[in-house]
Amino acid sequence: KLILLYDRNKITIEGSTDIAFTENVAGRFKAYGWQVLNVADGNSVQDISDALSEAKAETNAPSLIVVNTQIGYGSPKAGSASAHGEPLGAENLKKTKEFFGISSDDCFTVPAEVSGHMKELIAKGIEAEESWNHLFEKYSTQYPDLAKRWKVEQSFDYTELLLEDDGFWSVGNAPIATRAASGKIINYLSPKIPNLIGGSADLAPSNKTYMKDMGDFSANNYNGRNLHFGVREHGMAAISNALTAYGGLKVFCSTFFVFTDYMKGAMRLSALMKLPVIYVMTHDSIGVGEDGPTHQPVEQLAAVRSIPNFIDFRPADANETAAGWYTAITSTSSPTCLVLSRQNLPVLDIDGKSALKGAYILLDSKNDAPQIILIATGSEVHITLEAGKTLQAKGINARVVSMPSWAIFEKQSEEYKESILPSAVENRIAVEAASSFGWHKYVGLKGKIISIDSFGASSPADKLFKHFGFTAENIVAKSRELLGK
Repeated sequence: KLILLYDRNKITIEGSTDIAFTENVAGRFKAYGWQVLNVADGNSVQDISDALSEAKAETNAPSLIVVNTQIGYGSPKAGSASAHGEPLGAENLKKTKEFFGISSDDCFTVPAEVSGHMKELIAKGIEAEESWNHLFEKYSTQYPDLAKRWKVEQSFDYTELLLEDDGFWSVGNAPIATRAASGKIINYLSPKIPNLIGGSADLAPSNKTYMKDMGDFSANNYNGRNLHFGVREHGMAAISNALTAYGGLKVFCSTFFVFTDYMKGAMRLSALMKLPVIYVMTHDSIGVGEDGPTHQPVEQLAAVRSIPNFIDFRPADANETAAGWYTAITSTSSPTCLVLSRQNLPVLDIDGKSALKGAYILLDSKNDAPQIILIATGSEVHITLEAGKTLQAKGINARVVSMPSWAIFEKQSEEYKESILPSAVENRIAVEAASSFGWHKYVGLKGKIISIDSFGASSPADKLFKHFGFTAENIVAKSRELLGK
């Protein structure tokens, strides 16, 4: 059913397309197995309409319609590069209006035939909407349960379904990688949320994103809910945007976190268009280990956090992973990026719902006035917690804060933020196996950041964490240094 119109005007801002682009586009698409049609005159509405009708009649292949046009048609700049991005100018505008038979005295005018046609379309649209609303009202009376489900699936209002679901929040006590915890959650959700659909860019076994017993979507199986995108990260994110924009589907896509570099444009559009796509990004840090610096994300967290209307969520354990999925599933106008570990992580003794505000106190000082606040995300929370306990054993009032999501924390009230990070406490250390960029907002001028402001290295994960200073001993040493003790 896909029809692509290719505007072939042979011009770029720099000049003729031939200076950089000489491939046979029609031949390439024929080789792909597409139906290829050609419209010689892009100014002929009838020829374009006929081509569209022919394309619609083709049911076994997508269609490419090559429409040959002239950029700036009707103006003195027709067919030139300057027509691409430069104003026509007063004299050329006058000549263009003369070409089209428009009075040069009219600054802006809508012909009566155009406005009349639009009024007819608006009236038809209102009639169609009223008819549909009447039909749905009858449907709701006859099938109230299905109507309720339809409304939930259109609005993504899964709060009632999940917030008090003990099965969803029960994660067990065994150490588990957050990618694996995410995989269990996906398979818990898939039968409960029938419109959940998604897949991976050729990495489902590693991303843990395959929905068991839900089949694979294909031209031969429209019932399948697992999408196989292949090694097409940008295409995957763009398709996820399109599915979400269509409505009624809760869409996730997945790959290694470092490959968000290929997806950034489409991820940005998710946020810009307010599409709540779920990005399941695994292998989140130097914990990738032997794959080395090419596969170890360093600056990607900062990039994701910099996108407006985009929710970052890097959970420390399976409990926080559930909170991340709850956030993603119930989001209605913001995409969510779940940043998940490859390596196993201990399960914290917490209620996962604690993480729903983006940051919370994991270990508090022994009185109401902490001397130092340690802030961490993801796999670094555990070593930071160990460091906090060591500091307390040495008589230092340390507070440990887990901050899985900057974006969510920033949405909280000033009172809540002050209760977690009191402004009076200037001794702060942030711990994250990624770039320090942005953390100064939370640690201030007097604080420290234990981070990676270089590329990673190829070695087992535990050796890398030690090499880069992600140990409880180093956090304790940096804390004592900051406190002058």
